[in-house]
Amino acid sequence: MVANSTAASSATPAPTPAAKAATRPANRVGTKSRRGFAAMSPETQRRIASEGGKASHASGRGHRFSADEARDAGRKGGLVSRRGKATNGNGNANA
Repeated sequence: MVANSTAASSATPAPTPAAKAATRPANRVGTKSRRGFAAMSPETQRRIASEGGKASHASGRGHRFSADEARDAGRKGGLVSRRGKATNGNGNANA
């Protein structure tokens, strides 16, 4: 048992988060670099987004709403957003 207690006392403890932060280089303090889509030009972003939409429709997973489907979706969304608010007889919210 004595051998185990000396081995445990000689082992180095894991560094704390504060100690890890102290060893990081300080050259990035206060600077923020743009990454991903933020670093791309708006034209490049549009081109990539367009390719994604075309790919989903080509694979059969895309959906285009008909006028009736869009109308129903808007109506349902409006009902949910107005839930619990008092309305006058015309369906308009009372101020």
